Amino acid sequence: MNKLKAANLYRSELIPISGRLVERYNKCLLKLGFIATKLTHFHIDGIGWSPEVAEEKDDENYLCNGESNPHGIIISPLQNKKPVYLPYHTFDREMMQQVFKIHGGKINDITRDSAICIDFDQSIDAFYEPLDVLKYQVVTIRFHLIDNLDDVREEQLQLVGKFKRDHNFIDEDLHRQLLESAKKYGDLRARDLNLETINFQTNSFYTKSFGGVYVLRDFISPIIVFEDKKWYKEAIKDTIHDIFIFHISQPELMEKLRDHIIIAYDLEDIVKTKRYERIKKFEFSQYLINTQHPIKDILNDNLLFKSYLNKVGIETRKKVMSIERYLEKLETSNQYKISDIVDKDLFEAMHEPHSSLHPKHQDLIWKLLVNIAPKDVLFLYWYDKQEFYKQYDTWNDSLQDWVIETISNNI
Repeated sequence: MNKLKAANLYRSELIPISGRLVERYNKCLLKLGFIATKLTHFHIDGIGWSPEVAEEKDDENYLCNGESNPHGIIISPLQNKKPVYLPYHTFDREMMQQVFKIHGGKINDITRDSAICIDFDQSIDAFYEPLDVLKYQVVTIRFHLIDNLDDVREEQLQLVGKFKRDHNFIDEDLHRQLLESAKKYGDLRARDLNLETINFQTNSFYTKSFGGVYVLRDFISPIIVFEDKKWYKEAIKDTIHDIFIFHISQPELMEKLRDHIIIAYDLEDIVKTKRYERIKKFEFSQYLINTQHPIKDILNDNLLFKSYLNKVGIETRKKVMSIERYLEKLETSNQYKISDIVDKDLFEAMHEPHSSLHPKHQDLIWKLLVNIAPKDVLFLYWYDKQEFYKQYDTWNDSLQDWVIETISNNI
C-alpha cells in the first residue's frame, strides 16, 4: 500500500491520536463494553474507527457489539466532515454529518476535556435471521460522556444550590465536596453538556450484516440483494415478506433492476466516455502476461495497445472489443443480439444508475454495480475502497501504477 499512501489514496485523512486522547479513547471503549487498546499512538476516522486498533484486536468491526449494535467515538472536533473509512452501513457517514450539524458547538466544548461515546440504536437487540435487516427504520443516536460528565455537572449544581441555602456556607464537608469536584472536573456549571438524542430515518442502504446485504426499498417493490450465498439460501425460505430476493451473482438481478428503472445502459453513448476507456483497458490488462513493455505504457500508448491487442488470442480480442464490435455490426443489421457478441461481464459493467434516482440512491446503486462487475477501477475506488484495496494487492506493479495515475487524474 506504500504507493497508494504516497499518492494520498490510502486513508490519507485519518486523525493522529496520542497522549491524553488515548486515555479518553480507552475510557470510551470500556464504557461501550470493549477492551482498551494497549497502543500509545494510532489514528481514527470520522466515526472513531482506527485501523491500528482494528489490527491489534484482529477485528475490523471492533466498534460493534454484534451485527445489530454499532457504536462510534468522538474525541476531537477534527472528526467533523472526515471520511468513515470502514462503514458498517452506507449511511454511517451521513449520520455523523447530522451529529456534527446538530451538536457541533457542544462537541467542540465537550471534547476539550472529555470524549463522547455514540450508540446507534436500531431498536434491534440482536439479529436472528437475514430478513431482520428489514427492521431498519429509524436509528436513534444516543450520546454518553466518559466519566459521566453530564451527571457530575448536575451534582455540582445541586452542591452549589445546597451551599447557598440557610447557613450551609459554613459547612466544611460541603466545602470539601465542592473543591474536590472542581479540582477533578473543573467548574461545569455554565457548560451545556446535554447532547439530545437524534433520530435518523433510513431508506435504501447497504449493511455488512449477514455477509453483506443491499436493501432497496424506495422503488417499485422492495429488493434485497445478498452477497453471501449461505444467507441468500436462508432468506429465500421466507414466505411472509412481499419482496424480491436475489444473490448478487444472479443474472436475473440486472434484469429486475432494469425493469424497476433503477439502472440503465446506452452502449452508443458510453463508448464515447472516459469510463468506457478505463473499463476496456483494465479488461485488456487481465490478459497481458510476460510483456516486453510495462503494462502502464501499453494501456496509455495507443500504438502499443493496438500492437498487443493483435498479439493476444482471437477470443480474447473479441471479448475486449466486444462492445465496439457489436455497435459496428448493428450499423449493418439489427439482427444481432447483445448476448450474441458482447461479453456478459463487460455488458454488466456498462450499466449505471438511472438518471431519475436521487443522488444518495445513485451512490448506493453505483456501489452495487461495481460489486457486480468490478471493471472500473476509479468507481471501485470511489464506492468500495475495501474491495479496491483487496484487488489492488493482486495486481501487477505496473498495473498498480496505471491505476494510481488514473485515479489521481480524476480527483
